[in-house]
Amino acid sequence: MQDLAEGVAHFQRGVFPAKAARFQHLATTHRPSTLFISCSDARVIPELITQSEPGELFVIRTAGNLVPAYPSADGVAASIEYAVAVLGVSDIVVCGHSACGAMTALADGHDLAALPAVANWLRHADASWARAACSGPGEDKVSALVRNNVIAQLANLATHPCVVRALAAKTVTLSGWVYDIPTGAVDQLDPVTGRSAALAA
Repeated sequence: MQDLAEGVAHFQRGVFPAKAARFQHLATTHRPSTLFISCSDARVIPELITQSEPGELFVIRTAGNLVPAYPSADGVAASIEYAVAVLGVSDIVVCGHSACGAMTALADGHDLAALPAVANWLRHADASWARAACSGPGEDKVSALVRNNVIAQLANLATHPCVVRALAAKTVTLSGWVYDIPTGAVDQLDPVTGRSAALAA
């Protein structure tokens, strides 16, 4: 806790003053351009990876960056609906990452009997597992599952009525990314072919 308190003190003394005007503006304005759905993993920081300023990203973080398909009356669905229908985000990114604990548990068949809530949540990756089973020979199974999970979650996202309407109106675009922790590389995935290409050089 001491580390967190020291971090707050540093923010208040050394960071906030330089951005005071921005925070003053944000006190009455909330207009993020992007809904960013990522894993809860502490090593994945959307604002750091994208170098975004406060107020630019509306972030949902879930174990395994999972997005339950509609209908799902949960906090994820509510946050998606709010971001799209109220905030009017123009982009939605689903971002997976290397060495994902959730995908590793599935790929390696971990016994989750002692973690019933985790086991129940990971059911939302069933389609990801089915897609990964069709991956090419010799491909690392965790990496294949991470990539296929991003594509499957984009498909789940596109079942939500607010997203369906926004896609039909061409007011939102969906993107799938995979972040590589040890190198900082980010690949963008083609949701149809599954092929990946570096997002930035």
